[in-house]
Amino acid sequence: MDMSVWFLMGAALVFFMQCGFAMVEAGFTRSKNTGNITMKNLMDFCIGTVAFYLLGYNILCGDGKFVGWGLNPLKNFGTTDWSNFVFNLVFCATAATIVSGAMAERTKFITYCIYSFVISLIVYPVEAHWVWGGTPWLTDLGFTDFAGSACIHMVGGITAFIGAALLGPRIGKYDKDGKSRPIMGHNILIGALGVFILWFGWYGFNGAAATDTLQLSQIFATTTIAPAAATVTAMIYTWIKNGKPDVSMSLNGSLAGLVAITAGCANVDAVGAFIIGGLAGILCTMSVYFVEDKLKVDDPVGAVSVHGVCGLFGTLMVGLFDYTDGLFYGGGVHHLAIQALGVVCIAGWVIVTMSIVFIVLKKTIGLRVSKEEELEGLDSTEHGLESAYPDFVTRELH
Repeated sequence: MDMSVWFLMGAALVFFMQCGFAMVEAGFTRSKNTGNITMKNLMDFCIGTVAFYLLGYNILCGDGKFVGWGLNPLKNFGTTDWSNFVFNLVFCATAATIVSGAMAERTKFITYCIYSFVISLIVYPVEAHWVWGGTPWLTDLGFTDFAGSACIHMVGGITAFIGAALLGPRIGKYDKDGKSRPIMGHNILIGALGVFILWFGWYGFNGAAATDTLQLSQIFATTTIAPAAATVTAMIYTWIKNGKPDVSMSLNGSLAGLVAITAGCANVDAVGAFIIGGLAGILCTMSVYFVEDKLKVDDPVGAVSVHGVCGLFGTLMVGLFDYTDGLFYGGGVHHLAIQALGVVCIAGWVIVTMSIVFIVLKKTIGLRVSKEEELEGLDSTEHGLESAYPDFVTRELH
């Protein structure tokens, strides 16, 4: 098999994940915001493409210690490695789109467009350069993040947490005593479809950088075992806790397993994938309850837990389960220490930069829509869309 062709096919699969994210976020939120969710996921990629083309690609893939430089796709069409450009672009867009679910149903659209642009322009490219760039100093130290548990998912999850915390909860999410109240998504089937699309696309997400068919088949195996185990443990956990197996938590369990295995998909064996996935399913569900009930951060789709918490967890687990030098395979603590260093550096960069971005936006144009706009729904107030489902809207006959 020509692996260069698979490289581009994998990039196409990752692009298709934008559809999956849109379906998950729309299904897990209310129908009055479906058009807004759709628009955000569309613009994540389109705005991200502009930002990545103008500057992000140069910063990520160029040479240099802290940031890359020396590439110029604006002028050098004939000499630019466009397969590498497209491949890195679709991952950049994924990091940006994770945020929209946590901030859904109450964020100004113009604000969303601005911070999405900033993420793709500089925030993601800088930290991704440390791992995948022309001179990746973290990777040179021995840090392993094969497909982005830290660089993409943890980054998106941290950004989501900062944004959701500064936004505040949706109206009606907490009662006067601070107790969380469920706000049900409008279409669990659309949400489930999104999860299946994401799982399908994840074979490209994790496998696109495979160097041969043997490695590709092993990546496919770990990318199947981990989410399957995570889904089972998430289901069992909610069954025990609530008396019935929870559908949405089980779906998020699938995504949690996929996120957790992404860093080590090419570096852990089947047993490691099974353990990492199983633990991620439990960790994700516990984190969802903790973020919602204890931290009082309203995250409608569980993005903070799925991507942030499980991304961090999966990155650290490579230091334990890497079958060449992981702690559980006789390699000592060195690899685990390097994984921890990488997590701290990447998380620190994102926390500082995105806190500044969100605070500046909040103090200037504002993060949140008005109370009236939120109650009416963002489809009509932000986009002039009467309803995403007009055939189901009752109209007065004249």
